[in-house]
Amino acid sequence: MSDTRKNGSGPHVRKDPMISKSYRDTATILVASDNISDADLIKTLLDAEFDNVFVSTGPDRAVEDFELRSPNMLVLAFNLLDKSEHYYRNLCKRSEKAASLDHRTIILCDKNAVTQAYQLCRRGRFHDYVLFWPMAYDAPRLLMAAHLALRELTASGASPTAGEFATQARHLNKMEKLLQKHVAQGNQQIGKTRHSARQAEQDIGSALDQFSRQLAQGEPPDSSQSGEGIKQKFERFKREEIEPRLRTVTEAAQPLELWINGFGQECVPQIEAARTLNAMADRLYPAVLIVDDDEFQRTIVGKILETMSYRIEYADGGLAALDVLHTLRPDLVLMDFMMPGIDGIETTRRLKSVPGFASLPVIMMTGRSEENIVIESLQAGAIDFMVKPIERETLIGKVDHVLRTIKINRILAQKKWNDI
Repeated sequence: MSDTRKNGSGPHVRKDPMISKSYRDTATILVASDNISDADLIKTLLDAEFDNVFVSTGPDRAVEDFELRSPNMLVLAFNLLDKSEHYYRNLCKRSEKAASLDHRTIILCDKNAVTQAYQLCRRGRFHDYVLFWPMAYDAPRLLMAAHLALRELTASGASPTAGEFATQARHLNKMEKLLQKHVAQGNQQIGKTRHSARQAEQDIGSALDQFSRQLAQGEPPDSSQSGEGIKQKFERFKREEIEPRLRTVTEAAQPLELWINGFGQECVPQIEAARTLNAMADRLYPAVLIVDDDEFQRTIVGKILETMSYRIEYADGGLAALDVLHTLRPDLVLMDFMMPGIDGIETTRRLKSVPGFASLPVIMMTGRSEENIVIESLQAGAIDFMVKPIERETLIGKVDHVLRTIKINRILAQKKWNDI
């Protein structure tokens, strides 16, 4: 096992009691490196403030170690950033869990690779970097980076990731083939049971006809024509002719019962996936960006939407909104029409010109309801508009309609993505 120290082995380190237990006790950190000494050193530093720190130093065990630990944070401690990239790229290709599990990545670098590390994080390859070698520069920075990453992960934990949706969608994706297979098996078993029942019906009918003929012809029972003799003959007839054929039907139905039970058991993962997807959908808290140069208006709209459990972000103008979009991907933008600098129409045009935001829904808020204003808003890319002063019911209704549609489309898109 490449994990050389587990849960407290190695030097005893005193945990800081002031560190929040919300993630200190529960978060798992995995240190990946091709140098055992470096990995052990980093583990010792992290052990000072985190309870579950593990190391992985065998490249052939990268997937196994990740899937065993399911880390909340992965520290990539290679002497070259190219090695970190190669390691993490291969890990995500070979491990479904690595590709779908919500976790944070931190790369360690030396002073000569800071610019490269910054560019990698800026492009989204990793979440953060730490200038670690030589340690004399800022050794505690690794601990701070770990705290920031885990805080962010904890704060975002209420909303499921696309990877989590994809994992559950993969289970549901198997349902159609599973149903087709079991329907075919079920039809086959039903056919066999129906055939056995028809055969038993015919055999019992024939036996009853023969028994009736014997009675009609006055054939004596075993001993005499007495009622007791007829009763004995009927008991024997039931035992030898009727019951074996009924047992045949019962036995023929047993595979059908086994099929039904097996079908139910095999569908358990898919049923659980459906339940999980429903729970995930309920956990989604859509983000709404309110763009308005009037602080009072921003506050009023924000207070109304906060009661609906939306995550609210604010921008006091068009340029500020475009700047916010560099770090925030809202689900909906409420855009004021009249603003100094660049107005709502121009801001909408600019954000719609960016491929990543072309489908971002925008609702225009305006104090004017002239037809040309409405037409201009729609031509710029807005999907709807509201006239100020904004009424509570109108605001909630329009926002709820847009976000509900987005939620449904997001789930369907994940399933479609998984089908590719």
